[in-house]
Amino acid sequence: MGASQNAFAVEGFIDEMAYAAGADPLEYRLSLMPEDSHFRHVLEAAAREAGWSSDLGRGEGMGIGLAEAFGTVVAQVALVTVSRRGQLRVEKIDCAIDCGNVINPLTVTMQMESCIAYGLTAALYGDVTIKNGRVIEENFDKNLMLRINEMPEIKVTLALSGGDKWGGVGEPGLPPVAPAVSNAIFAATGKRVRRLPLRNHDLARG
Repeated sequence: MGASQNAFAVEGFIDEMAYAAGADPLEYRLSLMPEDSHFRHVLEAAAREAGWSSDLGRGEGMGIGLAEAFGTVVAQVALVTVSRRGQLRVEKIDCAIDCGNVINPLTVTMQMESCIAYGLTAALYGDVTIKNGRVIEENFDKNLMLRINEMPEIKVTLALSGGDKWGGVGEPGLPPVAPAVSNAIFAATGKRVRRLPLRNHDLARG
């Protein structure tokens, strides 16, 4: 299906188009959606809960990630700070999900939280190094994982459309993470991230 890598590419490109058009990234996305779009109310819910702003000052920024997977739409707004030396911290992620209907809301919230933790691990550290034809990171002792002190504050909003829609909630929270964070990095530093993982980039501010 390729939801994770496709979302990173597509959402990054849309963010670049918004910048080229001199438009707010949220308003630009909304302008491309019809009023009855099943993406619109999810994006609006995430932005509302995050207190969306495209002008937070140097070193701090918000970014948007939006994706559909397994019949479910998820929007995320990441708030990041980047120090002058390039130290990145993901402060908060506001997540809105439309899986149509739910039986246990707590299950959905917990799934989104775990997706975000896993997605941040992949976005920050998930590279595979090949040396002499062999993978270096051959076991978990050589893979960096997200530490508890790196975990951002997370808020999950159920923006349910109801009806006969029953989407999955096991994985759809992961694809928006990387684009939301990378787009927030651009808002904070003016530096575009077009490849992952993020730790391989020089984010130092001039």
